[in-house]
Amino acid sequence: MDHTAYTKDMFEKVKRDEYHADRITRPTISYWADVWRRLKMNKLAMTGLVILIIIFIMSILGPYISKFDYREQDWDKINLRPNKEYWFGTDELGRDLFSRAWLGTRYSLLIGVAAALIDFGIGILYGGIAGMASPRLDAIMMRIAEVVYSIPYMLVVVLISVVFSDAGSGTSMFVLILAMTITGWVPMANLVRGQVLALKEYEYSLASESLGASKGWILRKHIIPNSFGPILVNVTLTVPRAIFAEATLGFMGLGLQVPKPSLGTLANDGLAVMPIGIFYQILIPSILISLIMFSFNVLGDGLRDALDPRLRQ
Repeated sequence: MDHTAYTKDMFEKVKRDEYHADRITRPTISYWADVWRRLKMNKLAMTGLVILIIIFIMSILGPYISKFDYREQDWDKINLRPNKEYWFGTDELGRDLFSRAWLGTRYSLLIGVAAALIDFGIGILYGGIAGMASPRLDAIMMRIAEVVYSIPYMLVVVLISVVFSDAGSGTSMFVLILAMTITGWVPMANLVRGQVLALKEYEYSLASESLGASKGWILRKHIIPNSFGPILVNVTLTVPRAIFAEATLGFMGLGLQVPKPSLGTLANDGLAVMPIGIFYQILIPSILISLIMFSFNVLGDGLRDALDPRLRQ
């Protein structure tokens, strides 16, 4: 057995950096930073986001890029196909389709976003009150919401547009937004109510209530912020529905007042010249509607996955 004597000189003291003793290997990131990180990993959702950004920018700048005003008529240049002078061609009145298409996109986006935001506001208020109210008041409020939602959405939109439209000149933007929000707020209200009923039983809500916090304070400070993820996803999916409803009305001749264009009215105008072999006039607004619908839907699906805490890694 080796009895070699170990001396102090044979050992070296390992130094410890006290400053980095408790350093963790992965930096902490906030919830929304992690949501953005996971959203960027979804290629399809990011494609939709990029397309939407381009469309939003062009809806603002597009009418000014063209040297022709959207109302300007040239009877010598009727139904011209896309060329170097008229990038999207001209319509049956000789108007530039490039400026009209992007201005129509602007109006369609304004209607869709405004309708979604109004649905968001009414749904938050109505669903929040119903979820925090007594069971009796909650039952009454939800029966009212069910009656409203039982009315077909497109039927209400068409009826309101017909009643309030000006004969021969179309419907105002305010009437279109009003028609889409009469029943459109109910799904948001149901979503918010479900979130409130679940989150108000969580420990932080019960603790705040035991400390004397009012129901309104708990709703504003705890419940709504913690349910913002599903609400945001619902908003992104409401916008394309409103845009599609507006496009449907415009296609039926109940769109914006003349001469204001929208994607639906442009598609309706393009349909009128299809029998004479002109297809680009309906193809251009149809492509824009499809791109907007696709982008909002894939972005909403991507946000749903990114906001799901169960998928956080």
